Amino acid sequence: MNPAELSPHRARALFRAGLRTPTSGYSPGYAQANLIALPREAAFDFLLFAQRNPKPCPVLDVTEPGEVSASVFDGDLRSDLPAYRVYRHGELVEERADVTDLWRDDLVAFLIGCSFTFETPLLEAGVPVRHIEAGTNVAMYRTNRECRPAGRFRGPLVVSMRPVPADRVADAVRITSRYPAVHGAPVHVGDPGALGIADLARPDYGDPVEVREGEVPVFWACGVTPQAAVAASAPEFAIGHAPGHMAVTDVKDSFYQVP
Repeated sequence: MNPAELSPHRARALFRAGLRTPTSGYSPGYAQANLIALPREAAFDFLLFAQRNPKPCPVLDVTEPGEVSASVFDGDLRSDLPAYRVYRHGELVEERADVTDLWRDDLVAFLIGCSFTFETPLLEAGVPVRHIEAGTNVAMYRTNRECRPAGRFRGPLVVSMRPVPADRVADAVRITSRYPAVHGAPVHVGDPGALGIADLARPDYGDPVEVREGEVPVFWACGVTPQAAVAASAPEFAIGHAPGHMAVTDVKDSFYQVP
């Protein structure tokens, strides 16, 4: 099985059947999305939080309460991602492959843009993507930058990091800036300490990746930020994707590209 040759429908069928793997490199040419599902009574506050923090929380779609599919995702949000995280009162209580039995009629699901979407254009331009080369998950870090709060929601900005050759950083910025719906241009280039990241070898989510000589760590806003907000704000219940284990949508990357 070559993940790069799978259609979104086929990829989702494999995840539904139990395949558990990070989705970077799956169904290239199609957008991927983060998932956060919250009770209806918390949904407006989160929508306002996303509107105030569009870099880490670019909303691609929002469901009606209880719905299990979306206009951008012709699958089952309860089973067609490779792995999920379950939160109760802000505490991560379990990670599982299927949340069908936990889904509630009052849950509103938000699909948030994911930077995996712009990795295909990076690769097509010859900009290396280390975690795809290594077959691992992307490295993600909580930062010392606080998101703008809204209602009950607050929390830190989470970023993903990709090492980029110094002479290709401008290309990476230019390419990704054309995809604002999936985080867009980097939020920081260079010194991780400026973001409060003490050790690149110890990501808060995902896997560490090697930063080689002549490369610069480049940081993009990350759609795990909503789960950091859940941990900080403690709504009574929430379901998210396991970091790096995304919703593979039916929408082409090019739909989210701007001139």
